[in-house]
Amino acid sequence: MKKQISKWLSILLPLLIGIAIIYYQFSTLTADEVVKIKICFKKANYSYIYLSLIISILGYWSRAYRWKYALNHLGYQTKFHNNFFTVCVSYLVNLTIPRSGEITRAALIKKYEEVPFDKAFGTIVAERIVDLLIFFLFVIVGFVSQFDTLYRFLKTKNISFDTILTAIFAMIVLFIIFIWIWIYAEWKIIQKLKQKLSGLLEGIFSIYKMKDRWKYVLHSFFIWFAYLMMFYVTIFALSETATIGFNIVLMGFIFGSLAVGFSNGGLGAYPLSIALIFSLYGISNDIGTAFGWLVWTSQTLFTIVMGLLSYLLLPLLKSK
Repeated sequence: MKKQISKWLSILLPLLIGIAIIYYQFSTLTADEVVKIKICFKKANYSYIYLSLIISILGYWSRAYRWKYALNHLGYQTKFHNNFFTVCVSYLVNLTIPRSGEITRAALIKKYEEVPFDKAFGTIVAERIVDLLIFFLFVIVGFVSQFDTLYRFLKTKNISFDTILTAIFAMIVLFIIFIWIWIYAEWKIIQKLKQKLSGLLEGIFSIYKMKDRWKYVLHSFFIWFAYLMMFYVTIFALSETATIGFNIVLMGFIFGSLAVGFSNGGLGAYPLSIALIFSLYGISNDIGTAFGWLVWTSQTLFTIVMGLLSYLLLPLLKSK
């Protein structure tokens, strides 16, 4: 019974959060702004949207190829099309329950390539760690380069520099307390976390030992480059965003990526975060909202189509 409740909560809670965010966003828009958003969708140059989808395919391809290096390192020579299709399906499943796609990907590669689930899942965990490290590089570059803009925004919210320093000091103190608990506490939950962390570290070290590790790393950077370019080319779909600077694109990309984890595939949260970030740079709320929904809708529909098509092709190619 508890598992059933937990399962439904994991599906419904992110969905409800997304719906609540959509309601909040559109309740703050005026009737005139809603009309402008509709006009933006009608007049958008969809050639750039299609270009962003082509770049998305390159990102999918690179992720599938990178996975092949990790599986080869474990001694499994998998077919590339199976890697690619399982990656596509995993993106689709992530739209239902956040991060459940990783489990699905490991299960599918076990079914179609007979790779043990635990080993396949270990390679996926290692991927996530590498992806997280690369994303942190984007965050560092973005926040350092845009410190003045972010600081001015905080000042408009009456958040002083002393308050920021106090918050940083508090986080450092909490971090030290956490490290102390991590080292000396004998709590069961801490011991379980240590076991999981050791598995994650093992996944990272397996990349270091990998024969094709530099190709693996290059593909990792290419995947994120594709994500960024996919977002960047979309700005040319609207005349109002076509001239914005790359600094705005970078910040939008960072906060949009963070928003994806708040609800099912970023439902509601993604367009709202884009509108908020764009507003820091003087872009009107209706244009920021329209752009956010344009990017999110096109990518989500593409994910659904690719995922369903891949799910149908997997058994068909195996039977042949």
